[in-house]
Amino acid sequence: MNKIIAFVFVLIPVIVKSQINLPSFFTDNMILQRNSEVNFWGWGNRGGEVTVIPSWSNEVIKVKSTAHGRFNAKLKTPEAGGPYEITITFGQYKKVIKNILIGEVWLCSGQSNMQLNSNDKLKEMIDELPDAMNPQIRLLQVSHIASLNQQDNIFDSWKECNSETAKGFSAIAYFIAKQLNGELNVPVGVINSSWGGTTAEVWTPESIINADEELSKNAKKYKPGIARPHEAGALWNSMIRPFVGYNIAGAFWYQGEANISQYSSYHKLFSALIKSWRNAWGYEFPFYYVQIAPYDYKSKPEEQRGALLREQQTQTLSLPKTGMVVVTDLVPDIKDIHPTRKKDVAQRLASIALTEVYHKDAVDYKSPVYKIHKVEGNKIVIDFDYVQGKLQVKGKEITDLFIADDSKNFVPASYKIDKNKLVVFNKDVKKPVAVRFGFTDISIPNLYNDKGLPVSPFRTDHW
Repeated sequence: MNKIIAFVFVLIPVIVKSQINLPSFFTDNMILQRNSEVNFWGWGNRGGEVTVIPSWSNEVIKVKSTAHGRFNAKLKTPEAGGPYEITITFGQYKKVIKNILIGEVWLCSGQSNMQLNSNDKLKEMIDELPDAMNPQIRLLQVSHIASLNQQDNIFDSWKECNSETAKGFSAIAYFIAKQLNGELNVPVGVINSSWGGTTAEVWTPESIINADEELSKNAKKYKPGIARPHEAGALWNSMIRPFVGYNIAGAFWYQGEANISQYSSYHKLFSALIKSWRNAWGYEFPFYYVQIAPYDYKSKPEEQRGALLREQQTQTLSLPKTGMVVVTDLVPDIKDIHPTRKKDVAQRLASIALTEVYHKDAVDYKSPVYKIHKVEGNKIVIDFDYVQGKLQVKGKEITDLFIADDSKNFVPASYKIDKNKLVVFNKDVKKPVAVRFGFTDISIPNLYNDKGLPVSPFRTDHW
């Protein structure tokens, strides 16, 4: 017996020397981006040769680990399909990853409205769970762990979608995956990396925040909380950065409520976040997001912080390959910061992706956004982006529409719809200067495009 024990102890160094480690999301049930050259990596003894063989091609890929003990391989993926396997060997070590699908991979992130799920008693998701069995959808739930240092790995792995794995998973992410899978007829994977109550600063690399005086100053104003991290970069480090290199089709984002106290810099902050993620991945992937919903933030009348942050979000559309979903019509209760109609939010996000990424034919698939205005006598004519058909009013009159002259005194406005333009006036305002539409925290205006998408709230002034 002693000899056997001695023999085992002699073997241990050999086994350890030959073993490699993979990221937790390179495991059974994983999904890889189709028609791509995807990154596949891990860690082992420096200088050792690693062999990777994907079953869809049986190509033998050999790479060596670096001086830092990391190896990086490139795998050419085919059109959607599966299940496949990947075999990894390193000396005496051998591992086979099974039940792999090739399809579309999307990263979903943000705060509580992205995170909201069946555990939050969300009826839409609870009703969906009995029918959530779909092995063509893969879910990756990222644990809530923050870090002050950059991390290379997480503790979570891919799961097949079913009634159990969909419990507690982001309703928006799930419904996006369901719609993309149904429309494209390919496997879809969604990574849910969201955390309620978090600011955009914690999802942005600390170096990016610190490089800008205004962003750095604002980031330091957030106080520590028990339920969420507040340090710049804390969730970038642990919940986003580990995925850098993992090929994705794009990102969906729902966040902003936690930043209303510093609304004036949100466009700069949000743009920095988007650019930093794209720079880290090395390509300009699509980034689609949700404008925050009407909610009573108890703002002072002269400072509608929710409306002002929505304006900042609209400005971020200046970045390429971005799209914004407006949800002013999906709010049954302005005293609830978590509107419950998540299926509709997901449908609107997915619709943008289906049109712009997957080239499905669609017209007016985005909410109209204020573009420019022109004063014509006693009227102001508003032009919009993202609208080809006619504007329409749901109700007798447009609500939350105001006009002002240079006195800055806004009064209710009359209007005329001229196809895709809005003509605004008031018989008592002879020299109009500015128009505001839905520009309060709690406005639920009723102007839409002819596909039923609400016009984004706006103002033409900068008062």
